[in-house]
Amino acid sequence: MGDLSFVLQILVSGLGVGCVYGLIGIGFCVIYNASGIVNFAQGAFVMLGGMITHALLQRAGLPLPLAAAISIVLVAALGVVVERVVVRPLWNRQATMFVMILATLAAQIVIERLTLIVAGDQPRTLPVFTDLPPIRIGTIAIGYQFLWIVGGSLTIVTLLALFFRMTNTGKAMRACAINREAASLLGIPVSRMLALSFALSAALGAIAGILITPTQYTAFNVGVPFAISGFIAAIVGGFGRPFGAFLGGLMLGLVQAIAVVSLGAGLKNVAALSVLLVFLFFRPSGLLGTSK
Repeated sequence: MGDLSFVLQILVSGLGVGCVYGLIGIGFCVIYNASGIVNFAQGAFVMLGGMITHALLQRAGLPLPLAAAISIVLVAALGVVVERVVVRPLWNRQATMFVMILATLAAQIVIERLTLIVAGDQPRTLPVFTDLPPIRIGTIAIGYQFLWIVGGSLTIVTLLALFFRMTNTGKAMRACAINREAASLLGIPVSRMLALSFALSAALGAIAGILITPTQYTAFNVGVPFAISGFIAAIVGGFGRPFGAFLGGLMLGLVQAIAVVSLGAGLKNVAALSVLLVFLFFRPSGLLGTSK
């Protein structure tokens, strides 16, 4: 009975982490849909969400909700800066996807190094949003931060779905995803949609970082692992499909949790990469993609 309770507790934790992976994967999809670009600086946005919130909370003395809101806005603005300074010149020159990926990886490294210089290498964490004893269901303890992660993630996924379906801006971004040239001929400002996609993606990354930081530390070098996990989630879900990326994140979180129980914590990344290989070999279109 004790072993079963332990396994269930690990699976609950895996679902929470999977929600965060899903949000990061959605960030990949938002930019890819608007521009065809794979942005590997996405992990830096996740890292900065937690780091900036911590700095505003500890150094500026702001309350946590206000610190989190300002952090999201600042990271979204940084996303626009990355688009304008790094991506836009290459996009205008019709650079290849390989060049774009290298450019965003370079941006990720630059942001990491600057964060190291400014904030140092010490890990940081945030207080839990609701400081109450965990809810107990039988022998399983469910912390309130887990509820914040799941509830926040589901709310964001729902709002994004409404945004893309109900608003003119969302429909314009979807049009750019289908055919940028045709969208431009119809009067849609494609370049503005590209900047908006980077801002939205960066904001999603920041929210993911803020949600996960109370449960694990953040530091200047956590961005790459998050980016890889989010990228795997996006591929598993069917690249370019936001809801699929969220489902892929949940699957990845559960697989890593099972790997921790059965193989040990040191092999959870091996399990994640194994999931990626399985989907690339047997279903490259992903969970929600169309099989050919």
